[in-house]
Amino acid sequence: MDEKKEYMEKFWHTTAHVFANALVETFPTAKIAIGPAIENGFHYDFELDKNIDNKDLEVLENKMKEVLKRREKMIQKDITVNEALEMFKDNPYKIEMINDLAKTGSTTISTYRNGAFTDMCIGPHIEYISEIGAIKLLKTSAAYWKGNEKNKQLQRVYGISFKKQKELEEYLLAKTTAELNDHNKLGRELELFTTSDIIGQGLPLLMPKGAKIVQILQRFVEDEEYKRGYLLTKTPFMAKSDLYKVSGHWDHYKEGMFILGDEKKDKEIFALRPMTCPFQFMIYKNSTKSYRDLPLRYAETSPLFRNESSGEMHGLIRVRQFTISEGHLIVTPEQLEEEFKGVVDLINFMTKTIGIDKGITYRFSKGDRTKKEKYIDNPSAWEHSEKALKKILDDLKLDYTEADGEAAFYGPKLDLQYKNVFGKEDTIITVQIDFALPERFDMTFTDKDGQKKRPYVIHRTSIGCYERTLAMLIEKTGGNFPLWLAPEQVRVIPISEKFLEYAKEVYGKIMNSDVRAGIDERNETLGYKIRDAQKEKTPYAIIVGAKEVETKTVAVRDRTGKQEVMTLEEFLAKTAKEIKEKI
Repeated sequence: MDEKKEYMEKFWHTTAHVFANALVETFPTAKIAIGPAIENGFHYDFELDKNIDNKDLEVLENKMKEVLKRREKMIQKDITVNEALEMFKDNPYKIEMINDLAKTGSTTISTYRNGAFTDMCIGPHIEYISEIGAIKLLKTSAAYWKGNEKNKQLQRVYGISFKKQKELEEYLLAKTTAELNDHNKLGRELELFTTSDIIGQGLPLLMPKGAKIVQILQRFVEDEEYKRGYLLTKTPFMAKSDLYKVSGHWDHYKEGMFILGDEKKDKEIFALRPMTCPFQFMIYKNSTKSYRDLPLRYAETSPLFRNESSGEMHGLIRVRQFTISEGHLIVTPEQLEEEFKGVVDLINFMTKTIGIDKGITYRFSKGDRTKKEKYIDNPSAWEHSEKALKKILDDLKLDYTEADGEAAFYGPKLDLQYKNVFGKEDTIITVQIDFALPERFDMTFTDKDGQKKRPYVIHRTSIGCYERTLAMLIEKTGGNFPLWLAPEQVRVIPISEKFLEYAKEVYGKIMNSDVRAGIDERNETLGYKIRDAQKEKTPYAIIVGAKEVETKTVAVRDRTGKQEVMTLEEFLAKTAKEIKEKI
């Protein structure tokens, strides 16, 4: 961790203590739970007999400023378990944490005091709270104690702080901009997707515009994969539990799956697929293979189903049903490195073309040998595959970080990480080396020496989850999609009904040129129609009136407001070039 990040964690952790101090002084009945530093700022969870509202946040902010003026020092002190139980006897959350620590063998409890306020904490903190020069409480939410839905629901307050007021103002401005581009807000405003409580959490509905973008992306991906030697498959959305028992998903991933049937009553139990690999492996096993048949590259546009917890759901980023550009390469050991590099090249091409390559970071995700319930138990295979992946990543000269315990249950992987507009990091694309499933499925090929051998499998996505990619595009472009991806590329706007016939003629020619167009036939003012096209972020508006009818031209207005008159043929040549070059 760099020094600045480490310092800000201490800074925000200390601010959380200041908040807790202000909370119990303002509301003496509050029972504070935990208050960590987070990626940007802090939050604190607590129980209170009233719901905190915006007016309360203002009161608490002022109380925090009052606490800061006391210029108190953060003083650490270890106390015995019994002393801690006495000190926090009226707080069930602290008592539970103390008892949990005692069970691990701890005989002392670390506390921090500023003035008269003391909280359980191991730190670290900045020395004096007076270093905090600017604070802002941002929002409230609900949070389950210890993140468990079975536990009591607490209130949570989020906040941010800095040394100087100017830093706070800059942060709040950036946050406002981020909120405007939040895909969960903007995507609904642009009618790209919606959700419905009666359908359920994590099950977004792609509306016509959003569905069109995903369709364009899907066609682009499938065409490019075909050029690179991938073979398209179509496999079932569900399978009997027998398949998942062979793959290991039943043992290592069952809680994340949607199970169909009752194991105690039904002879056959089915489950919706969380990934496509076992199905494509059965296609591979349909006939015997030799080294001459490899590498085999299977690809599929795969709807998948994962039973994420309700607390994890968020717009198009965290969903329970999603569609992924999934693929599996079955390769000889000698082909592993070259094929892995080919996958990375494909991913780089995709992300650059789509425009999401900037900001991507790489993570080498490894297994954890101690967690045998989470990972397939084969230490030598893990060691071999992790060494192989590290060599590949080093040969590619990728700037990557390493993360233990983040691998797939069957092998190590390369994760491509991306931050949303709020700085929250998610994995968008993965490439995995699999040593285990070829053995579990008894996958073989006949080598040059006539011997049966095990292939390796590379699991990969080329563009990741389409829903998540759409979310990233919304946030990156602010809804101003490049022309080739825009669901409506051109809108034809007649100045009045007198010019509707010519407008329809122009519209028909545009549509026949494979450009996605709309026509505004409403009896509204020209200014209203133009503003509507701008609001919906249509790349081009074509305005036709008396002059255009007379000269057989069109007035082309782009999203910036720039307008020029040209022939329709000139406009179509211009758009054809933009679309082809994916500008």
